Amino acid sequence: MRNLSSLKTLRLSSNQLEGRLLHIQESNVSRNVEEIYLDYSTLNTNILQSIGVLVSLKTLSLYACGLIGPLPNQGWCDLRNLEVLDVSGNALEGMLPHCFSNLTALRVLDISRNHFQIPLSFAPFANLSNLKALLSNENKMVTEPSFYTSIPKFQFEVISLSKCITSQQLSRKLPTFLYYQYDLRYVDLSHNNFSGTVPSWLLENNTKLEDLILKGNSFTGPLSFSSALISNVSSIDISENKIQGQIPTSTCSTFPHLSRLFLSKNAFEGNIPLCLSGMKDLSILDLSNNQLYGKVPEELITKGSLTILRLSNNNFSGNVVPAILKANGLQNLYLDGNKFSREVTNVDVSTFEFPNSLSDIDLSNNQLHGKLPRWIGNASFLLRLALSNNGFEGSIPMEFCNLNWLEFLDLSQNNLSGSIPSCFNPPNVKHVHLHGNRLRGPLSLAFYNSSSLVTVDLRGNNLTGSIPKWIDTLSSLSVLLLKDNHFHGKVPIQLCKLYSLSIIDLSQNMFSGPIPSCLGNLSLPMKEKESLATGFYLPFTEKDESTSIAMRKLERDINPYYPDSYLEEVIEFTTKSGFYSYEGNILAYMTGIDLSCNNLTGHIPPELGNLSEIYSLNLSHNKLMGVIPSSFSKLHQIESFDLSYNNLSGEIPNQLVELNSLEVFSVAHNNLSGSIPEPKAQYGTFIESSYEGNPFLCGTILHKSCSKPDAPSTRSNSLDDEGEDSLLDTYVFCVSFLVSYIVVVLTIFVVLYINPYWRSVWFSFIGKCITTCRYSTMANFLAYHIFRQCD
Repeated sequence: MRNLSSLKTLRLSSNQLEGRLLHIQESNVSRNVEEIYLDYSTLNTNILQSIGVLVSLKTLSLYACGLIGPLPNQGWCDLRNLEVLDVSGNALEGMLPHCFSNLTALRVLDISRNHFQIPLSFAPFANLSNLKALLSNENKMVTEPSFYTSIPKFQFEVISLSKCITSQQLSRKLPTFLYYQYDLRYVDLSHNNFSGTVPSWLLENNTKLEDLILKGNSFTGPLSFSSALISNVSSIDISENKIQGQIPTSTCSTFPHLSRLFLSKNAFEGNIPLCLSGMKDLSILDLSNNQLYGKVPEELITKGSLTILRLSNNNFSGNVVPAILKANGLQNLYLDGNKFSREVTNVDVSTFEFPNSLSDIDLSNNQLHGKLPRWIGNASFLLRLALSNNGFEGSIPMEFCNLNWLEFLDLSQNNLSGSIPSCFNPPNVKHVHLHGNRLRGPLSLAFYNSSSLVTVDLRGNNLTGSIPKWIDTLSSLSVLLLKDNHFHGKVPIQLCKLYSLSIIDLSQNMFSGPIPSCLGNLSLPMKEKESLATGFYLPFTEKDESTSIAMRKLERDINPYYPDSYLEEVIEFTTKSGFYSYEGNILAYMTGIDLSCNNLTGHIPPELGNLSEIYSLNLSHNKLMGVIPSSFSKLHQIESFDLSYNNLSGEIPNQLVELNSLEVFSVAHNNLSGSIPEPKAQYGTFIESSYEGNPFLCGTILHKSCSKPDAPSTRSNSLDDEGEDSLLDTYVFCVSFLVSYIVVVLTIFVVLYINPYWRSVWFSFIGKCITTCRYSTMANFLAYHIFRQCD
């Protein structure tokens, strides 16, 4: 490359290059190169000390290059022609060096996701008059020893300071330099715990401002906007603050071209302003998680411009179904967590055409009742439907089988009965939640050959029969939850062919027979589970070159503030003696098998020790026998391990002390014997309850010594006759007592056999004792401890 004297642009990003730019720096290339992109390389911070020889350099991009430590005070500060600098996504730290002010040509600076200390005055940038865009997310803002009062020379167009809070300052005021800015187009000050009232003056001072993101701070008081027209604003996000009062009606007149309004997770109250229904450019409205009440204006749902309407977790009431049937243009409707209580009636499907724009409908956690409406089957483009936690009853309509585009269905926690329609196997369905109903009957052909199915949750119903042998046609199945039903038969070996399985819960059923050894072949993949599709809306329309460059960098690093679906996949699973919900990214890392509370028999297959990625394994409350396989020592990731209430025998393998991730462990109530393995590391944290109910186990934890009693010493031949007589008397007494006891028992038996009256009195007495014991505190205590894991 020494001979490429006319080289202007060098792009070597996303390779595995490492080292220095020695050959470029010492050649003719150094005089003419203007752009260098080395993103995702492995570089040393020293590269910045020698890069000053590239005198014509205008763009330097070192994103995610593994740079660590403070910035050097020489070299890179000599790049006086540098216009774009990106060192984001590294581990750089400390204050910006004083020579930073030499970069007077700088227009775009991205130092996000490092450990820099940025003073609240922004003094290091004060003399950079050409700086238009600063991205400094996920650094630290600090106060300076001296008070800085100079007016900055820069006029930003883009400023992004998200997540710059420090532990030393729990709340703070906005940086003072913002008061001197008049040309801002995009402002992101989210997740910084800024306090005070909402800085509406930012909107008034910057007439070109389009996007204002103040999410996740501590702004308080009522929301107030100027009455002056501010026509360029298209997006306002003030969610996750502490704002009270009503939503100001001036919002509609002040921002006539507002496209996105996010006011969720505050303390707004009152009604929805009617004027919001008339805003022709409003496409996304999120008022969720407030204290709003009253009826939802029908025009808000039926207006043509709105694509996403989220009113979740408020106190709205009334009948919204008529508006839903006329929701032309609306794509996502979230009305969950309110007080809608009407019966959802059926309508004549021949008299209307269901709006084909709707893809998401969430009416869960309301008080709706009646039968599931058959007209939903006409929503042919519906992708996600959530009606859980209502009072719906009756059977699942056959019309639901017509939802060919359906990906997500949640009808859980209702009073649905009947069987699951055998025709229900939409070609694109991924997640089905029907738990907590009264569904009955076998699975028959429901879900048959649904190769896209990822989650099946049928817990807490009255389903019967066996797991169908065609279960292996569900090739994408990752989560199978059949807990608390009446399934019986053997655990089918076809489950072993489902190579995507990571969570299996067959507990509290009537499965019998042995545990298939092939379950040990499951890889329990730690992969990103197929979840609900998410994305984000780009919050800015590109303008001039500087702003365009900055926004493209924001697009690369931006958090998904605005998902295209707010319906989340939530999995509930019992582990660590508790009931947990898993959602989002953590769901991708959860693996577990629960076969507890069944009638499984036979030995525990040693092959289960091959489940090296499993986090939870529960085989308790069965009829398993034999020894605990020593192969379980290979379960290095396991955190919860329960083998209690079986018929296991033998000793506890000493190798189990190697399970350093284990948090909950129980082998209680078996027939184990021998000494408890010597406590070591994590294994030494378990208490007596982990081993109780094994009468032949011993160890310090059980307060039972494992040492054998000393052999009696050889009796001396000189033992006196008096000692022998004493021993003989004791023996005679014991034999006499035993004979007397047997005679008494036989006498009682003979009397009861001969005399009907005394027999009746005796059984009456015994009956009363049983009745009394049944309701005793001790009986309840025992019942709780015996059956607590199967509740």
